[in-house]
Amino acid sequence: MDIQIQAIHFKADRKLKEYISHKLNKLDTFYDDIIDAQVFLKVENTSVKENKHIEIKVNAKLNTFIQNETALTFEAAADIAIDALAVQVKRYKGRMIEH
Repeated sequence: MDIQIQAIHFKADRKLKEYISHKLNKLDTFYDDIIDAQVFLKVENTSVKENKHIEIKVNAKLNTFIQNETALTFEAAADIAIDALAVQVKRYKGRMIEH
């Protein structure tokens, strides 16, 4: 799977990018027809502590899955978002098998 990670208005370190890539590659175990993924990282300027925002867009053969999350850290936001994407992918694959 081709993964593109874009940090908006800051530079993401290598460890964060590797962490997100490693987690996203696990989605291939649920559905083989995933083509690529785009990840957008953004720090929101708010007074709330949970200001790390992540948006993940996964393109599959016939569908696109999108998930947005906000948390204290990018790692926590990525975990929540990727878990939600795994549920979406499993549900979609189940519907494809039924048809």
